[in-house]
Amino acid sequence: MASKKKKSRDLYRIKKLREAERELKNIGYSYIAGVDEVGRGPLAGPVVACACILPDKFSIAKINDSKKLTVEERERIYLKLIYNENVIYSVSEVSHEIIDLINIHQASLLAMKKAIEALKTKHEFLLFDGRSNPVTDTPFQAIVGGDRICISICAASIIAEVHRDKLMDEYHKKYPIYGFNKHKGYGTFKHKKALIENGPCLIHRKSFEPIKSLFN
Repeated sequence: MASKKKKSRDLYRIKKLREAERELKNIGYSYIAGVDEVGRGPLAGPVVACACILPDKFSIAKINDSKKLTVEERERIYLKLIYNENVIYSVSEVSHEIIDLINIHQASLLAMKKAIEALKTKHEFLLFDGRSNPVTDTPFQAIVGGDRICISICAASIIAEVHRDKLMDEYHKKYPIYGFNKHKGYGTFKHKKALIENGPCLIHRKSFEPIKSLFN
């Protein structure tokens, strides 16, 4: 009985997640892309964005804001998304060099713009998480907390985060002393300690504190 109630609650939650797309489809939009970016806060590595168009009545158990999922849950949902032939998505990266050159806000907008432009199917409407969005001629809506309440943004956030995590795992092989496989570039105590002891490596964001004050 408890299992049935839990399943019923999850189905209701996912139904609520589809409301934004359902309302837009009711007024004539067919290709609606959710857009999100990850990696604004880390001291190292790129910012990554994803644009994702989901098929009608799309559902995956436990799909949610990527930050509310375990690593295993994110990976499971990520694989179901990228291997579903009816899910249309694109991922873009903006490097640490560009972040240092134009600042993280502009780099995040650039990553989203690149992801949108890389979609292989036309998009008629865009749904963004938060208040910021790149300049676009496509009709759009910015939704505060969109990665928690809009299913296509949820999907984009999961794809972007797992993609970035995999990149940081690869960087760990090249720069193992920093522990990128654990913290993914965020400013944990161990990461900052490794920075002080070893200095920054090539993928650290030189414009970010404490790197800027310590080493520039």
